[in-house]
Amino acid sequence: MAKSKDTDNNSNSLQKVRLDKWLWAARFYRTRSLAKQAIEGGKVHFAGSRVKTSKEISVGDELTIRQGSATAMTEKTVVVKDLSVQRGNATVAQALYEETEESIKRREYFAEQRKLANLARPDTKPNKKQRRDLQRFKYQAD
Repeated sequence: MAKSKDTDNNSNSLQKVRLDKWLWAARFYRTRSLAKQAIEGGKVHFAGSRVKTSKEISVGDELTIRQGSATAMTEKTVVVKDLSVQRGNATVAQALYEETEESIKRREYFAEQRKLANLARPDTKPNKKQRRDLQRFKYQAD
């Protein structure tokens, strides 16, 4: 007699899922422990406030997720569309959430600002004479 698989992992039968498992399944973080660290570090907010790792989320909940380094921090506001505790491929993971229009516009704006900030940099490092001239100029201003 063949055993039937437990349907707890099926996304259709889930009502609530732990936040760390969902973030991992939706591919926001590579491991569950990284998702847990992000939640505990205050980088994931639910309804505008910090949450615990064991917070159970359901379809329709809104999450704010900050990712990236300090220089290139991106903040996404996503709405949970589906639940899953199994990590699938990227197309399955993208079907689990939908990013809000406001969040997309905000991320594009900050990406453009970072690009513009990089344009202000010179192409090459200053040579010895240019560094001395810069130092003289700075000390004359004081």
